Amino acid sequence: MTNWRTRPEELTGSIAPVITPFTADGAVDHESLANLVEWQLKQGSDGISIGGSTGEPSAQSIEERAAAIRTVVKTVDGRAPVVPGTGSAKLDETIELTGAAHEAGVDAALIITPYYAKPTQEALYVWYSAVAKEYPDLPIIAYNVPTRTAVEIAPETVARLHRDVPNFVGIKETTKDFEHFSRVIRAAGRDLLVWSGIELLCLPLLALGGTGFVSATANIAPGATKRMYEAFHDGRLDDALDIHYGLHPLVDLIFVETNPAPVKWVLAQRGLIRSEHVRPPLITPTDAGKDKIRALLDEGGDFLSPVERADTIAGGN
Repeated sequence: MTNWRTRPEELTGSIAPVITPFTADGAVDHESLANLVEWQLKQGSDGISIGGSTGEPSAQSIEERAAAIRTVVKTVDGRAPVVPGTGSAKLDETIELTGAAHEAGVDAALIITPYYAKPTQEALYVWYSAVAKEYPDLPIIAYNVPTRTAVEIAPETVARLHRDVPNFVGIKETTKDFEHFSRVIRAAGRDLLVWSGIELLCLPLLALGGTGFVSATANIAPGATKRMYEAFHDGRLDDALDIHYGLHPLVDLIFVETNPAPVKWVLAQRGLIRSEHVRPPLITPTDAGKDKIRALLDEGGDFLSPVERADTIAGGN
């Protein structure tokens, strides 16, 4: 166990929500995953997350997700915090995967609101309380992403959890309703840890007292994403704004088609992973999509993180 479990307030900066690499045949590619994590740490990411939306969790079994978490923890080896997504639409699976992550030695667990069922706010309170109670020494972070789950956790529910549940420490907000960020912090208190999962709201959230980012942009531009955080906290707002606006083309690239398909294609082209494979129901980018991706890479190329020959993986492109 690392010290971040007992000091979750230090889980700051840019935590990269890495993709889950698959082989061309569709199996989880642990060697590519380890390679990707090493590159992320080399580029300055403050932490690693696996199993969020960018990691295609709903297309994997609990056993596959647990094995990927163990690979990340082993590769990181205490050099940075590991904050995996351990949520599912089922409570027993969420508890099981959170337990596997806890045993592996992660520093906190990021738990998505249960999707499809559209639970009430009282049901969400019961859900998060139940998971947190199972692992009282593990910091629990809610993951609010209503565009994917069809439910939003209300500021009042976040505040209630933060007040009543000792190890409920924060929330990753992936909503374009920026007013919601402010209402969550006001309701829960400024000691609540709040990360942005919306790429173009990462910098603005810092002005409200946000903790940092869990942004998909860090998959291809980890260095720039980290530098934006540092520039803001160093008081170099113009530099932070330059990076924020410079990253726009790469943000647009991520969503040319459904995330993470464009990101995986770019990472495979750069040799950081062996294959751009995504599992159904996703597909690899279409030819038209690849043309858009190439154009956006040209436009935002100055903000891509470099890839040296030593960073590439055998069998990569």
